[in-house]
Amino acid sequence: MVRLPLTPAEVERGQRLGALLRRARGERSMLLTALDAGVSPETLRKIESGRVATPAFPTIAAIADVLGLSLDEVWAEISRSDAAVRLAPSERRLAS
Repeated sequence: MVRLPLTPAEVERGQRLGALLRRARGERSMLLTALDAGVSPETLRKIESGRVATPAFPTIAAIADVLGLSLDEVWAEISRSDAAVRLAPSERRLAS
C-alpha cells in the first residue's frame, strides 16, 4: 500500500494535536501516560512531536481518555484553523 504525502493542513493538525496532548499531560510521565492508554511510549512521543500527524482514532481516543480530554475538545483544537485554510485569501482578510 502506498501512503500519499500529507497535506500542509494535515501536518498542521498533527502539530496542534501533539501540542494539545503535551499540555494536557503536563507533568505526568510520558511512560505512564502511554502505558495507561495502551500505546507504546514511542507512539505517544511521535504523536506529541507531530511526527505521526494522522494517528489512528482508537489511539487518540485512548490517550484523550487517560488525559481527561473529551473527543470534542480534541476535535475543536485540531480543527480550529481549518476554516481559515479553506477560505480564499480575500476572505481570510475579511474574517480576521
